[in-house]
Amino acid sequence: MLMKPGFKPPEILEKLVSAALGKSRASLVIRRGALVNVFTGEIVENTDIAVVDDRIVLVGNAEHTIGPETKIIDAYGKYLAPGFLDGHVHVESSMLTVTQFAKAVLPHGTTTVFIDPHEVANVLGIKGVKMMHDEGLGLPLKVYVSIPSCVPATSPEFETAGAEIGLKEIEEAFSWRNTVALGEVMNYPGVLSLDPKIIGEVKAALKSSRIVEGHFFGNLNEELNAYVAAGISSDHESVTMEAGLAKLRLGMHVMVREASAWRDLKEVIRMVTERKVDARRICLVSDDREPSDLLNEGHIDHIVRRAIEEGVDPVTSIQMATLNTAEHFKVDSEIGALAPGMVADILILSDLNRVRVDTVIANGRVVAKNSRLVAEIPEYHYPEEARKTVRLGRRLGGNDFKVRVEAGKEFFKVRVIQVVEAKTITRSRVADLRQRNGFLEADPAQDIAKVAVVERHRASGNMGIGFVKGFGFKNGAVASTVAHDSHNMLIVGMNDGDMALAGNTLAETGGGMIAVEKSRILALVELPVAGLMSDRPVQEVAAKVEKLSEAWRRLGCVMTHPFMTMSLLALPVLPELRITDKGLIDTVNFRRTSLIVE
Repeated sequence: MLMKPGFKPPEILEKLVSAALGKSRASLVIRRGALVNVFTGEIVENTDIAVVDDRIVLVGNAEHTIGPETKIIDAYGKYLAPGFLDGHVHVESSMLTVTQFAKAVLPHGTTTVFIDPHEVANVLGIKGVKMMHDEGLGLPLKVYVSIPSCVPATSPEFETAGAEIGLKEIEEAFSWRNTVALGEVMNYPGVLSLDPKIIGEVKAALKSSRIVEGHFFGNLNEELNAYVAAGISSDHESVTMEAGLAKLRLGMHVMVREASAWRDLKEVIRMVTERKVDARRICLVSDDREPSDLLNEGHIDHIVRRAIEEGVDPVTSIQMATLNTAEHFKVDSEIGALAPGMVADILILSDLNRVRVDTVIANGRVVAKNSRLVAEIPEYHYPEEARKTVRLGRRLGGNDFKVRVEAGKEFFKVRVIQVVEAKTITRSRVADLRQRNGFLEADPAQDIAKVAVVERHRASGNMGIGFVKGFGFKNGAVASTVAHDSHNMLIVGMNDGDMALAGNTLAETGGGMIAVEKSRILALVELPVAGLMSDRPVQEVAAKVEKLSEAWRRLGCVMTHPFMTMSLLALPVLPELRITDKGLIDTVNFRRTSLIVE
């Protein structure tokens, strides 16, 4: 049973003491393993671990705790490590519900996640966050929740959001059982300008003894100091060693990210491998992982493996994925290490350097063996209100995507969004487009496609239309209801009719991602929960995503992770040029701007 942070129920103390002394018997004993001690940084050979119910009662020689009913696992020649913790993850980015995500990551040794349901919050508001929180209560995977801080991400002037979370909702959420933090404070300019809304949220978190999570892009001198002074204690947005080191030196917990699209570990971990800093305030996190990567690479086990490959000591690498994270969130009396009284989340590793997970024990029970889930996990059923979130108001037609201009002029200078593969930034470019019959069209010769954002929460009919460069499309169209942060419908294409078909199909299926060519659907990934997640198994979702990837390649795109790159086109808080249902947004000067350059 998962308790509030730092809380050990007093009624079990007698039971733990009695079992440790051998006056009662253990329910499980793991024999003769090499203990990865994250407290001391040692590997302690020939160590037993005795468990009663969901708690560790003894680490050492457990012979006296064994009785006729005790289950025994021989771990000779193997390593015993704490279950892995992911300190910052958006489950929605896996395209899976929390339950299906748990089934995917438990076999990889992840036993605890600290989720920020920022995406579902932008669609369903605090109700959606509560749904994910409650779903996590019934799982062997421990699910702690950070309450999203920036919903919506921007003002109504820039885009139409699906929901709003304010101080009242945040204070309510802090009363829930497994809330531990205020989610990443992306509005760092608001912190620095003492914006009443974001400052009020930070104060509420600190008053409730909750952690405040960071998301910082400012300068590393006075702005970073002010941000830390406000009580924000972690950051996962370091993409250089220098940025990570600056934050570490000011006492922040630096979360080193290795996501599907944003792979920062190789650069940032140089703090440890080259500068030799103390790693005790460094955590390893995934942020966003696509379903195929969960299947093919893994989850936190993959990131620990990557740290070892970059030269970090294996024990230190495991420490960064266990105890460090638990200490940051103030749950280290319960999880993050293997010690008496702590929850029995235990990994048996057959290879330390390659981080091969042989057996996963969560809450004292074996839940996975040899990369396969062996525990029964009940399904969670989302209500209808979470499944009917795509509201366009009317069917789209090809004419909706026309860009009309004056017929007397042959060429027009047009603002174009330039995407950069595997980067969160875009560039603002100017291109010359020829008008045909009074309209501007996509131009495959210049690698310029049309892009549209259709409001899908309130059926307002709002639509922003522009042009984007860098995907390599030759024909067809793609669309997605995953479009950070407000998750309106995002459509990119070379053909107006295909763009309309893509959008209408997603509206009919309740959301997802699609590729269309010549009025034919090439691939469809249904994401009916909030238009963001599927309640189907990871294997099924990954297969559909792979088919979608093949369709993108058929249309001309050769990017490695195009879905995440596309989904950020509508995020008006990142430089330099974005598009929302309100039109083009100049995110350097924070203002709406025109498509045509006068």
